[in-house]
Amino acid sequence: MPRILHWFRNDLRTLDNPSLTAASIDSQGDIICCYCITESQWLEHDMAPIKADFLMKNLESLQRSLAERGIPLFILNTDNFQDTPGHLLSFMEQHQCEALYFNEEYAINERHRDKQLHQLLQQNSYRVKKFRDQSILPVGSIRTQQNTPYTVFTPFKRSWWKQYDEAELTLWQAPQGNPPSLPPDGHAIRLTQIGRKDSSQWNAGEAAAHQKLEKFVQNSATNYHRHRDLPSLDGTSQLSPYLALGVLSGRQCLHAARQYQARVSSASEGIDCWINELIWRDFYINILFDFPRVSMHRAFKPETEHLQWRESNEDFKAWCEGHTGVPIVDAAMRQLNTTGWMHNRLRMICAMFLTKNLLIDWRKGERYFMENLIDGYLPANNGGWQWSASTGTDAAPYFRVFNPVSQSEKFDPEGSFIRQYVPELKQLPDKKIHYPLEQRVTSIDYPKAIVDLKQSRQRAIDAFKALKD
Repeated sequence: MPRILHWFRNDLRTLDNPSLTAASIDSQGDIICCYCITESQWLEHDMAPIKADFLMKNLESLQRSLAERGIPLFILNTDNFQDTPGHLLSFMEQHQCEALYFNEEYAINERHRDKQLHQLLQQNSYRVKKFRDQSILPVGSIRTQQNTPYTVFTPFKRSWWKQYDEAELTLWQAPQGNPPSLPPDGHAIRLTQIGRKDSSQWNAGEAAAHQKLEKFVQNSATNYHRHRDLPSLDGTSQLSPYLALGVLSGRQCLHAARQYQARVSSASEGIDCWINELIWRDFYINILFDFPRVSMHRAFKPETEHLQWRESNEDFKAWCEGHTGVPIVDAAMRQLNTTGWMHNRLRMICAMFLTKNLLIDWRKGERYFMENLIDGYLPANNGGWQWSASTGTDAAPYFRVFNPVSQSEKFDPEGSFIRQYVPELKQLPDKKIHYPLEQRVTSIDYPKAIVDLKQSRQRAIDAFKALKD
């Protein structure tokens, strides 16, 4: 039987991995695997040091898991996408592989790389087989009656559920290897260009991911709809770092949720709400697939490319560092800078504050998040930023501008989250902590707000109105 090479990319798991399992079956166990470290490309794509650290730790865990199955995982250093096809061809020649299997990726650089690779391997008589894996339902399969992609979430969701109900969701079985005929890769997994920031607050590996998934579904998911917007509570799944690297699949998350629903006879609004978030993730992946411009620093709504953004390095620096004088924004940005993660409600508040109140280009914020998030994932990060900036699909109307003080009072009413990350305000009473402004006490080293919320809101509305004129 042919030896098949499975190329790991955004799918760092042994379970429910379409390409890995198919390679195992088609080769009858004569399978080897590789992963390409492309540091220059990662730097170009703004990979966060904490995500780089988490990636390396998950690669080490994956290498051990595969070795237990008799499957070697080789690490190739290819620096950038342009070099990757040639490195893979040489590797396949060296190890006498007859075919390459992999799961698709959808950003524009990755698609160009894969097209180049496919042509190169075919020219050299190697087989290539691709699988659709990143979304729960196959990317590109959900279409309108006119066979066009959906650009609004609600009808996409209706069509998604219809297709899901007509198909049986099954998880791919674990791969089977033979006793290894190749020695394990002895090269240490290391980075030389990208710094690493400790990610140990998230345990690496599939086992840890599944434990976190099971704990969430059993203990927190039923109250997800009540607690998901409260940053002081542990009310979200915090599975996004594992989903971003493919240590968990969206299918596995949905499968766990549906299994729980089957065990619990009463309907769970919380579980339904969480599944809705998984469908949002599918929606943004499909947008990336159907509208490549969103991965090229371009707005989904072309007309918004003419918006007159402000240039203020001082204001942007204050936002990045959490010194805007708006406590909920500052607390959220400090959470990001400290932990490499930010609560989802706070991501929307911070994004809308930057793009509407400060009228700073959403692309600057999108990049800053990618540079610092452990769960930086292009479809979700881009989709969220463009939603907040009113430049994207299903976007908030331009006249909808979150009031960060109202958001703070609603979702952190006692100021618990603010006190955790903006300790200089911890002595203030609950009613004043959300917007100290004129109530500053000389002993408190905290700035006045860098922008007037009411005036800046109107400025943003006027800027969007000017597009119509």
